[in-house]
Amino acid sequence: MPLPDLLRHSWSVAAKDLLVEFRSRTAILSVAVFVVLVLVVFNFGRDPTAVSNVDLAPSILWVTFTFAAILALNRAFQLELENQALDGLLLAPIDRSSIYLGKLVANLVFVATIELIGVPLLALFFNVRVLPYLGPLAALIALATVGFVAVGTLFSAMTVRTRFAELLLPVLLLPFMIPPLSWAVLATGRLLAGRPLSEIVGWLNMLAVYDIVFVALALLLFPATVNE
Repeated sequence: MPLPDLLRHSWSVAAKDLLVEFRSRTAILSVAVFVVLVLVVFNFGRDPTAVSNVDLAPSILWVTFTFAAILALNRAFQLELENQALDGLLLAPIDRSSIYLGKLVANLVFVATIELIGVPLLALFFNVRVLPYLGPLAALIALATVGFVAVGTLFSAMTVRTRFAELLLPVLLLPFMIPPLSWAVLATGRLLAGRPLSEIVGWLNMLAVYDIVFVALALLLFPATVNE
């Protein structure tokens, strides 16, 4: 399929999902409340004399993002189950890769919205300076998010028709999230501690390679996944 058609069809799928969410706002509000509650619980459950905020904040930030993203990814294909809409989408005269890319874009927008809520709250609750490192931190979050959302979108399609989709998705996804999340935690810790950017370049490169590899693999595997 020509690239312009692929991109146009992908955007149509993404726009449909985003429009549905914009009209209902149920999922985004639920996950936003979840993010706030998790950060509040961590804030009151920590011992400020044991570990400094700068050392603790990166792990809390990415644990929060991880579980919020899983909640978001669980709904990626749930929208299509009603009235056999998924079958209709698969029968549409578009490339299956367009469906995957559209879902990926919609999920990235959804997770990015959650992250936009989470970062300021982290700075507020844990009294860490974020503004001086906002550019590098945004790039780091974007690279880490693309990787695990790409894998999560594929697994969401794989598990959507199963009986225990909500339980099966985290079981499949979490092992693949360990590498990007560990790199993201280490790099975030260096950033918030005010270390030179040269110290995180290696982790950014690994995240970029992870993104390229798994987005490509997901594009190749998605048609077989939805055919099963």
